[in-house]
Amino acid sequence: MKEALTDLNMNIVEIADENATLDGGDVLFTGREFFVGLSKRTNQRGAEILADAFKDYAVSTVPVLEGLHLKSFCSMGGPGLIVIGSSDPAQKALKIMQQMSDHRYDKLTVPDDLAANCIYMNLPDKGHVLLHCTTDEFPESVKVFEKLKDHMLIPVSNLEKVKLDGALTCCSVLINKKKPDN
Repeated sequence: MKEALTDLNMNIVEIADENATLDGGDVLFTGREFFVGLSKRTNQRGAEILADAFKDYAVSTVPVLEGLHLKSFCSMGGPGLIVIGSSDPAQKALKIMQQMSDHRYDKLTVPDDLAANCIYMNLPDKGHVLLHCTTDEFPESVKVFEKLKDHMLIPVSNLEKVKLDGALTCCSVLINKKKPDN
């Protein structure tokens, strides 16, 4: 991974503090700020190092009371749109995020927390694209996603990944990199 990012001329920040933990599943970048879930896999020191690395953005911490990490019940569904699960812990986390932020976000609440783990992309020639759970996994949540009429919706099965506590965002690294002009 380090070699691939270096080849793309990406800035790499390595965590040298052995007491710091930071799991990518606990980092939600909204495009305006970062929310960092404090969970079994991420601690306050990890959040502080992220804040040091991204000084131009606010970084707020959110306690993860249940679930593996923050993205177990929320993710970005588009610019300014947070997809959130309907459980009490997910809704409490959303309330904390709203209180800590200077920005206002729209929300899309899905009945199943794990279904809130989706991947948004803004692709040339495609526009708003959302990878989300399938109807086999979470049929009621898919009905909610289908209300996003301005998105190209692509269902992706997570049935195998979930057996290892994996989710859609666990298997992705999104890089906003423009192609060089030829």
